[in-house]
Amino acid sequence: MNESLEAVYRDLHAHPELGMAEHRTAAIIAQLMTEAGLEVTTGVGGTGVVAVLRNNVDGDDGPVVGLRADMDALPILEQTGLDYASRATVRGDDGVEIPVMHACGHDMHVTCLVGAVQHLVACRHEWRGTVVAIFQPAEETLAGAQAMVVDGIADRFPRPEILLGQHVAPLPAGVVSLHSGTTLASVDSFDITFTGRGGHGSRPQTTIDPIVAASATVMRLQTVVAREVEPGTLAVVTVGTFHAGTKNNVIPATAKIGVNVRALDADTRAKVVGAIRRIASAEALASGMVVEPIFTIGESGDATVNDAVSTERLRARFAREFEPDGESGARTVLDIGAASGSEDVGELANAFGVPLVFWFFGGSDPQAFAAAVAAGRVDADVPSNHSPYFAPVIRPTIDAGVQYLTVAALEWLAPV
Repeated sequence: MNESLEAVYRDLHAHPELGMAEHRTAAIIAQLMTEAGLEVTTGVGGTGVVAVLRNNVDGDDGPVVGLRADMDALPILEQTGLDYASRATVRGDDGVEIPVMHACGHDMHVTCLVGAVQHLVACRHEWRGTVVAIFQPAEETLAGAQAMVVDGIADRFPRPEILLGQHVAPLPAGVVSLHSGTTLASVDSFDITFTGRGGHGSRPQTTIDPIVAASATVMRLQTVVAREVEPGTLAVVTVGTFHAGTKNNVIPATAKIGVNVRALDADTRAKVVGAIRRIASAEALASGMVVEPIFTIGESGDATVNDAVSTERLRARFAREFEPDGESGARTVLDIGAASGSEDVGELANAFGVPLVFWFFGGSDPQAFAAAVAAGRVDADVPSNHSPYFAPVIRPTIDAGVQYLTVAALEWLAPV
């Protein structure tokens, strides 16, 4: 099983697909789940796959547990140098080839869920109940969970008593972290378009330069968290794109910036978004623009909230199973606190109306991580998610990820 899972992971990593285009990935998952004896439904929410494992014992259906993994990759050029590195590209809407890479570990998530299901099939004599394995598309665009909800996932499949999921992170392999309550931030993405008056670069007095207004906005936005958010309250403002102009002696008529906001609570979220709107409008006015900036809303999602009772229940189970004196070998159970990243797994839990437990597990080489800690260079030397160098070590990451999902499922499935 371990060798076959490693082959699955290498294959998925070498052949990444963007959100709502995970056709090859979904076909592989469907085949593996069919071979494992599950009831498989494809095309859920576009490219999603739902596989149901029923294990009725003596007429007792038992509890239902949902396990979720995301499938999509990112438009990033891989620079890991691995022999199974992605060389995939896709053609964008503008006709330009875009590199594609599994830079967030979704290939690892799929592999671990496949392995957990295979293990639960192999030990089905030890438990009773139903497992609903959800392979979700398009997490990176925060569209996949909603698409599955709209497609009726909550009505078409057994309703779980709990939804469980995990995410590989730049922690040492063998480390798992659970946090009760709000564990991931909300996210709001939008473009801001400044409309000025274009003209010749040699006669700026005849223009209203949108690049200057947009640049001033970018710099002023750096003060929002520092000066308008209470110290100690998590909030992040990132300007990830800036598009303007076609030639260095032409002042363009428009400039566009792409802004991303993260927050852990609704009040901070509203305050930060409001400040961004205020600053952009004020900078446009200061530049003499007669057209208000245009805000185009992109991805948006609420914070991910773990059910406190269920999280602490699972933490206790992990501690029994995985701490150094446990039977399953040395694993470390931590609580690294809430993270500023975002997820849409909560939409699935909300659609089913059930509690969620979502945790992080390490994928970094433990020795390399320890060396980075000793040198004070973790941020520089340990590639994080969305980095072109992000590549979880295959072992023991797969083994640990399979164990976490399997043990978590067994905590809620009924023993025989």
